[in-house]
Amino acid sequence: MVMATMVSEPACPTRMVHEVASSFSSKWHSSLGKKKPHVQLLQRSFGIKACNSSMANNKDIYNQVGLFSLKRKIEDAVLRAETFTSTALEIEEATRIKQEEMVRDFDMWDDPAKFSDILVKLANSAKVVDSLKDMKYKVEEAKLINQLAEMNAIDYGLYKQAYEASLDLWAEQLLSMYLRWAKRQGYEGRIVDKCPFKNGGINSATIEFEFECAYGYLSGEKGAHHLIRDSSNESSQLEASSATVDVIPMFFENACDHEIDSEDLVISSPSIQGENKRQTDLSVCIQHLPTGISVQSSGERSRFANKMKALNRLKAKLLVTAREQGVASIKSIQKDNIVNPWQEETRRYVFHPYKLVHDVKTGIQMPDLNYVLDGNIGTLIAAHINSRAMS
Repeated sequence: MVMATMVSEPACPTRMVHEVASSFSSKWHSSLGKKKPHVQLLQRSFGIKACNSSMANNKDIYNQVGLFSLKRKIEDAVLRAETFTSTALEIEEATRIKQEEMVRDFDMWDDPAKFSDILVKLANSAKVVDSLKDMKYKVEEAKLINQLAEMNAIDYGLYKQAYEASLDLWAEQLLSMYLRWAKRQGYEGRIVDKCPFKNGGINSATIEFEFECAYGYLSGEKGAHHLIRDSSNESSQLEASSATVDVIPMFFENACDHEIDSEDLVISSPSIQGENKRQTDLSVCIQHLPTGISVQSSGERSRFANKMKALNRLKAKLLVTAREQGVASIKSIQKDNIVNPWQEETRRYVFHPYKLVHDVKTGIQMPDLNYVLDGNIGTLIAAHINSRAMS
């Protein structure tokens, strides 16, 4: 059984955007288990943006944010795009399916020229579908920002809230990417924890998979995943949004040999944003004091079940950490040597100035961004496996 955890931490937005944007603009260098593991992916989104100075009055704010005079135009554009995109996407997807059927049924030797023409049309149709999906996502993002920026209440703080809420959609996109990948492989992914934000998007989510060699397949996904795109406030700066994934096995063969001293644990019931009162009352958070590692569970039907699930997650996390540090026991873990997931960059998903997926760990680059976000990450996973095998 395997678990992956994403944890956010406070950081200076200006510094983070500068580092991600700088590394983006510079030249990029380029043990599978035998038992059926259980994989859990815990994602926590974390929006970052270059800081703007506070405004003296509402007029300055309107000029800076650019929403006051454009609000009506944005609403009209969103309405037209919504009407067009949904209908066009249905038509184009149906067309692509028919063309794929023609390719399968057509004998190229009967008419090579016609077969070549069908392939060209299929490729063009696939590009149109990808563009429409991208437009649909941007429409949803524009709606979210516009709804939050009410004309009689626009100020810098509200704009910042709208912006950060839009970035939380990035974690939801990653969640969808992993679920689609699992479905393509014939695996079932079960969402056991999901903490949404009130304004849209998710703060964290936990997926559980169960299939052979799950930890070996997914351990390469551990680390920070950065989304890089152009600024939404008409500036020339790049905006970066990040989420982290931490993958660990839920059970080890020798897990029973490692005990955790109860005096080293702090157990609490945190208030989680977006959950109702009952879910909050059942949530359990456990912190291991010697290492500072924290885990939580909120998806079970009782507080006791959440406590047991959280204890299993904590032990798994500690055992993986001990293995990474090359020590024999949990008590030998060095707190200062624990790797922060935010410091381990895994992948960059670039929307601007061009579309590209760059896997930092292996150097693999894929130009079809929407194809990857649709769950087609098999090439990236295989590259991680080969990299570990060669090292």
